[in-house]
Amino acid sequence: MRFTTRRRALVLQKQVNDSLRFNPFVFSRLFFLWVLIGVAGGILAGGYWIVLEHLLEWLEGVQGLLVVPLMMGAGLLAGLIIHKLGDPGEMDLIVNNIRFKGGQLDPHNNPSMILSSLLCIASGGSAGPEAPLVQVVGSTGTWLAQKFRLRGEDLRSLTIAGMAAAFTALFGAPLGGSLFALEILHHRHVVEYYQALIPAFVASCSSYVIFVLITHTGLGPTWVFPLYTPSSINDFFFAILYALAGTAAGWLFIFTVRQCRRGFRKVRLPIYWQLAVGGLLIGIVAYLVPLSRYFGHDQLNELLHDSFSVQFLLVLLVAKVLAIAFTVTSGWRGGFIIPLFFVGAVVGLLINSLFPDQNLPLIMISCMAAINACVTRTPISTTILLATLTGFHSIVPIMFASLTGFFLAPKTPLINAQLGVEEHEE
Repeated sequence: MRFTTRRRALVLQKQVNDSLRFNPFVFSRLFFLWVLIGVAGGILAGGYWIVLEHLLEWLEGVQGLLVVPLMMGAGLLAGLIIHKLGDPGEMDLIVNNIRFKGGQLDPHNNPSMILSSLLCIASGGSAGPEAPLVQVVGSTGTWLAQKFRLRGEDLRSLTIAGMAAAFTALFGAPLGGSLFALEILHHRHVVEYYQALIPAFVASCSSYVIFVLITHTGLGPTWVFPLYTPSSINDFFFAILYALAGTAAGWLFIFTVRQCRRGFRKVRLPIYWQLAVGGLLIGIVAYLVPLSRYFGHDQLNELLHDSFSVQFLLVLLVAKVLAIAFTVTSGWRGGFIIPLFFVGAVVGLLINSLFPDQNLPLIMISCMAAINACVTRTPISTTILLATLTGFHSIVPIMFASLTGFFLAPKTPLINAQLGVEEHEE
């Protein structure tokens, strides 16, 4: 019996050694799965983006008072889709599934997520496509893992790789998208997901190439910022100072979202009526302040190219915070990362209007970094994403601003699933 067991062990060892001789490289078959989910993510994100652009071109012609019934109707229709096809959940559910359910995301509700989010975003909701695509591509990673009978960390890593592929396709930053997919899961648990870093990076690179080929988007920055010229080491301290304003805006946003969330919970309407009410509120805000409509991808360039009074910037700041809060809490589908960058840019312009002759690009980038790090608790990936999106060549001031927003964030995060087990117990 012992001889048989030993013989089997020797045979197994020989097979392993033979396979290593046959493949002298670091990569294994899992590498091709990471590439595959990246390609799938690029195709899904590219197709989604093209459809979204066409819908935006069609619906952005609706202006003035007609915006209110349009958005109310879009909310009602999106709610009916969710009611009939199933509720795909929000970012809290995604984070919880990655952390506590072995990294499995359910792909069955993807049709509901795709259709409802397209309606919500295209009609003018203040939420972007990153969150819906994270769910769709991440769950596709789970599906692939199950088809190839992966278990444990391999399954979780492929799911996270799908999430990273979605982030990267939309942000155009493979490294930033990879880190964001890990960091959003909770800063205290990043080490747990370190094994997923390389899969996420490989999938992100693949996704980025495919997305660019499909959409023909440029490889340069998304937002054309004024040229930043570092003056002295004092810029780092100014970045911290400006970040305080961005962090304050983050606190304001979190407070507003929590109040709106309590309000919708008290009402307890069916999902379709809740989204219709949300559409009514967002539509009223968009009618009163048209620049607050949509998720800010194109509107941020308008901020950079036009001049605005202090009074208008204050109104726009309040309107955008309310629009995002109504969008997020009423059940409208979409993510708030790009909208938060928009809010940060408004805060930066407001500071520059109140205290002119300052370093405008430094002010804006600091406020944008601080508010996103404060709300999402992702200081590392926020730094890399912003540097890529804005073409900001000096990354150190962004680091200082991101860390400021992160360490001055509320103890209880906006994304409840980011709470650690010990914090839940408290």
